[in-house]
Amino acid sequence: MTIFQALFLGVIEGMTEFLPISSTFHLLIASQLLGIAQTEFSKFFDVFIQAGAILAVFVLFAKDWFSNRDLLQKVAVSFLPTAAVGFLLHDVIKDVFFSSFQAMVLIFILIGVLFLVVEQWLCQKDDFLKKTTAEMSYLHAGLIGLAQAVAVMPGVSRAGAVILIMLLMGYKREDAAKYSFTLAVPTILAAALLDLMKSRELLAQATGNEVTVLLVGSLAAFVSAFVVVKWFIHFVRTRTFRFFGWYRIVGGALLFWLVR
Repeated sequence: MTIFQALFLGVIEGMTEFLPISSTFHLLIASQLLGIAQTEFSKFFDVFIQAGAILAVFVLFAKDWFSNRDLLQKVAVSFLPTAAVGFLLHDVIKDVFFSSFQAMVLIFILIGVLFLVVEQWLCQKDDFLKKTTAEMSYLHAGLIGLAQAVAVMPGVSRAGAVILIMLLMGYKREDAAKYSFTLAVPTILAAALLDLMKSRELLAQATGNEVTVLLVGSLAAFVSAFVVVKWFIHFVRTRTFRFFGWYRIVGGALLFWLVR
């Protein structure tokens, strides 16, 4: 992997990690466009650079998090189902879903359809989206965690799963987006640590170039995530998620056509 490729993938990671469009899916597509083979190092790179994106969210919201103990407790409850699924099915997910491009595209499209359905039939009802995270029960926190656990499959989107179920529960769009940011921190850090443990031999044998591309990718992810998260918060205050639904459907259909 070259420095340019690492920079490009880092930007893609930061731009897509916190949007409901599946960063993993976009990284896989971008890697194919750049001619990067799906090796153990490239898979590790995709996980490692998420640390840069997470750091951006931490810089933006850490002050709010540490002053809200109740929020952190709810996030801990939401994290548990994902941790269990990720730990038990880590290797299966990487071997099965990462090798089936058609399945990823189909999942990508179906989640887009769900966004359109939810926005059209539920979110347009008067006063439906009125709950805030301050009102969240532990039951809701657990259900959100179960939804996020489904997002271990490439194409679903961790942010997309969290936002969708919170919309279905009647939470405001901005609250759903911010909660997905917060829940991303333990989720992505745990995934990165698990992958680091399983890839420690690979990391120990990493060349100077490989270490450089890891750092460049992480820095690019940090900068792009910082910009996109600030934009996304402003976006959801005045817009719906229909754009992301159509993005998934049109983009997925185009990919199906290109690889048919």
